[in-house]
Amino acid sequence: MAAVNFNALIDVFKRTNWKDPGTWHAAPKLVVLLGILIAIPIAGYFVDTSSQIDDLERLRTEETRLKEQYLDKKKQAVNLDLHRQQLREIDTQFGALLRQLPNRSQMDALLVDINQAGLGRGLQFELFRPAPSEITREFYAERPITVRVTGSYHDMGAFASDVGQLPRIVTLNDVTIINEGKGTLAMDATARTFRYLDDEEVAAQRKGAKGAAKK
Repeated sequence: MAAVNFNALIDVFKRTNWKDPGTWHAAPKLVVLLGILIAIPIAGYFVDTSSQIDDLERLRTEETRLKEQYLDKKKQAVNLDLHRQQLREIDTQFGALLRQLPNRSQMDALLVDINQAGLGRGLQFELFRPAPSEITREFYAERPITVRVTGSYHDMGAFASDVGQLPRIVTLNDVTIINEGKGTLAMDATARTFRYLDDEEVAAQRKGAKGAAKK
């Protein structure tokens, strides 16, 4: 193998007129050709390939996100029957609770039941005053009743128990008991009764809420 004369090559490059390619010897031409061959892929990488790599990474990230979303939806689909069963159970429980609320026509009878629960335990009603208007909620209305009864401690406890066992929901709130002497107590409380709204009342309430929201 012939030895490469580096000094001769260096001399050739020194004598090369780089402004006149027609006078270049083989060595400068080969170097320039190699430079072009190397520069073109590098330029192509920075101009085009790097953006494609960025797009590829973005698509990979999107693919991972879509796979996770698919798995989540698959789990939901697998548990769909269970969710439907739970929803039916909730509807059943809600219906059972709703049936414990009287409708508008049964409200007066419930007030009588509360009054009779106290009289049946020997209590004396000094005050039994239902609020003049109801407090309307989303699907039910409540009516506070201010009561004041007098009697023995045992009878008041039995009255509170009877109220709790009424077939309709009634609660005793803000209870205050005062000792009036000779074994007689006075109890001030707010009894709250509840009833469900009928379809017309619910529709009217929603209409009023929409009107208020527009304002």
